[in-house]
Order: sequence, then structure tokens, then C-alpha cells
Amino acid sequence: MINKKNLWFLTLFSLVLVLSIYYVTMPNEIFEINKENNKVDNVVVETKESDIISALKVEDDTTVMNKINSLKEKLTNSEASTEEKNSVFEELKQINKNSSKEETLEVKIKELCNCENFVKIEGDNVRVVLDSSDSNVSSANNIMRLVQKEFDEKMYISVKYN
Repeated sequence: MINKKNLWFLTLFSLVLVLSIYYVTMPNEIFEINKENNKVDNVVVETKESDIISALKVEDDTTVMNKINSLKEKLTNSEASTEEKNSVFEELKQINKNSSKEETLEVKIKELCNCENFVKIEGDNVRVVLDSSDSNVSSANNIMRLVQKEFDEKMYISVKYN
């Protein structure tokens, strides 16, 4: 028997499939006509972000998602004890807390230094990588103070410039 969840899934999947087939089979002339009719002033939007910063963010996102997925599997495992599930749940909470704190710090550091950055929190270590070539001690100290203000306990903070 089909339950509501499966019915919704099949309905949405069918809709996506039909729209995908429709899009693929549409003639190219439709897109060209729309381009000619929609004349818009040339607006150039540039976003610059270091390849290193981008690579670090993608790598971190992948690692975190893999970790979350493995923890969710452990959490839904029927053979796991209550203590194991509690520790997994606490670990998931810590990952979410660290992710939100990392995003907050990235925004604050960007406001302070006006450059793209990457922040990674691992236990009591905080790693900051900046996409800036003008590295100086006072800027690094300001960043370290800014980061430390976000934590109640003493953190070991490293700042690296690229």
C-alpha cells in the first residue's frame, strides 16, 4: 500500500521528470527570441574569491556533510544504545554550533579586514585563512581578539594570509 510520503515523492518526481523532458525537448529558437526581446542594460557583477578560500570552503562543506550523514546513520540505527545515540546527538549539535559560529566569524572578519576569509573551528583551535596579501601583526592581533571575543573559554587561534 502506498503511504502519503511515497505518494508525494512520486508526484514530485513525476513533475520534475516531465519538466526536465519538456526543457530538453524545447527548440533553441525560443531562447534566442527571448534574448532579443529582453534587452537590459549591461550590468556587470563581479565576485572575487580566492581559489584557495573557495577550495577550503568546498572541502570543509564536503567533510562536514559526510560527517553529518554518518552521524545521522548512527542516530537512526536501531541497534545503537541510548548512550551512543545521545553522544551522536550531542556531536551533531556541536557541529551545527561550530558551523554557525564559523559563519558569524567570517562575516565579522570580512567587515573588519574587507577581504574574503575562511574560518574553521576544531575543538579549541580556530584557524583563520585570509585572502589578503598585506599581512601585518596588528591586523592579525585584531582578528585574534575578534575571534576570542566570541568564545567563553581560551581558544588557540591561528591567522594565515594568502
